[in-house]
Amino acid sequence: MSGNTFGTLFRVTSFGESHGPAIGGTVDGVPPGIALAEADLQVWLDKRRPGQSHHVTQRREADAVEILSGVFEGRTTGAPVGLLIRNQDARSKDYEAIKDLYRPGHADMTYQAKYGLRDYRGGGRSSARETAIRVATGAIARKVLGDGISVRGALVQMGPEAIDRSLWDWEETARNPFWCPDAEAALRMEAHLDAVRKAGSSTGALIEVVASGVPAGLGAPTFDRLDADIAKALMSIPAAKGIEIGAGFAAVEMTGPEHNDEMRMAEGPEGGREERYVSFVTNNAGGTLGGISTGADIVARLAIKPTSSIATAQRTVTVRGEDTRIKTKGRHDPCVGIRGVPVAEAMVAIVLADHLLRHKAQCG
Repeated sequence: MSGNTFGTLFRVTSFGESHGPAIGGTVDGVPPGIALAEADLQVWLDKRRPGQSHHVTQRREADAVEILSGVFEGRTTGAPVGLLIRNQDARSKDYEAIKDLYRPGHADMTYQAKYGLRDYRGGGRSSARETAIRVATGAIARKVLGDGISVRGALVQMGPEAIDRSLWDWEETARNPFWCPDAEAALRMEAHLDAVRKAGSSTGALIEVVASGVPAGLGAPTFDRLDADIAKALMSIPAAKGIEIGAGFAAVEMTGPEHNDEMRMAEGPEGGREERYVSFVTNNAGGTLGGISTGADIVARLAIKPTSSIATAQRTVTVRGEDTRIKTKGRHDPCVGIRGVPVAEAMVAIVLADHLLRHKAQCG
């Protein structure tokens, strides 16, 4: 199976399945001398960890990360950083009854078509369980980026319930179980999700990630555009179905003067700068121009589809080509967008760390 490595200079290769003994990864290209401990990674993994509320899957996983290599006496050595997270609460018996059925919305049929076999236990490699390693890697990426660059994510819509952007409060994201920056919207989301779960269904969501403090100059023209790499990183997340950068699809209805971000000169210490720099009146470009960062906030939004595993009966086929119906049992997120927020943050951080190292390699 190919396609398990992401990045150019800062590279992560992940391994493992949802119901195997463990998931893990190797992070290559980590600069030496960075202070790093398991606790630095665990704080971010705890944001994604299942079983923390009745709004997410009740699979009980500690998601305790082990650093196996690449760190000595509390600092990175420059060698590959090996990571391991042991699976502790897999219930493979939940899938016995449907092992010969293709689940609608899942990769069962496509894995079978490509590889001639599949791991029916929770989807195996196609399971979003794999994203825990991405979150751990994202924590390392944040160390590479340094304290001057922040990457924050929020759930801005769940089903029909969207936030009021005038009420956006980053601190509120830590006060509700949805990582929602609008307290009133979070209450509506809770009511919506409760109704969806009781109906045996699921719902989609919209995640927004904002990276602040990113210096101008990261990225490259043509095929290695920063925004293109961010789009690929976010679209690689299971259940992702759409990406927007900046104004995104709203740009379709805008005119040139409306969409163009006018510029002016500004002076520090805004943004940590101590001298004059180019500032933007608006940020419809989402922090990139020509595939290169502008110094403005990088803004990306990720559309997440409704969870495919639902208790509602649906039509499907068997591995033998017989028409039948399926109802998925087990422990599943009614909205995977909730735990997708820290994953989206991690993927943006990984891209930025990779491009920061690539920029330093070429431009000093």
